[in-house]
Amino acid sequence: MAELLTTNDKRTCLCAELSSANVGQTVCVMGWAQKQRDLGALIFIDLRDRSGIVQLAFDDATDREAFDKAFTVRAEFVLCAHGVVRPRGEGAVNKNIPTGEIEIAVSELKILSAAQTPPFEIVENSKANDMLRLKYRYLDLRRPDMQHAIATRHKITKIARDYFDEN
Repeated sequence: MAELLTTNDKRTCLCAELSSANVGQTVCVMGWAQKQRDLGALIFIDLRDRSGIVQLAFDDATDREAFDKAFTVRAEFVLCAHGVVRPRGEGAVNKNIPTGEIEIAVSELKILSAAQTPPFEIVENSKANDMLRLKYRYLDLRRPDMQHAIATRHKITKIARDYFDEN
């Protein structure tokens, strides 16, 4: 089921780098599927990478093969999506995320790796117990609050090392 990347599958931007200034541009994004919403003739997938989340949209204009693949996507599948950035419909804007005004109308979807259902949800402030999080550390490190903690620790250590190096 996993597909191989080709030379055309080069990431053009991270998910959170997209904004309404990118409307009309063709992009290639990669990341983990946060969740999939199937509304019959419409399918939406929230794609997450280390920078944030962007919504992928599959509708009547989408290639049938890509639409069928989107139907099979579950949480934590690794995806590569090509498409055009477009504004979200009236009333569909999500003010809670930086990319809430746009979505990507997907023309091509590749499932790079299928995943089993994770033992806990990959969200900030997870309620999973510590032993479960330690057992699945590779999943725990995908959580935004864990990534922020690691990046902050790196910055503090770098400042200290730079200071000692200069002195």
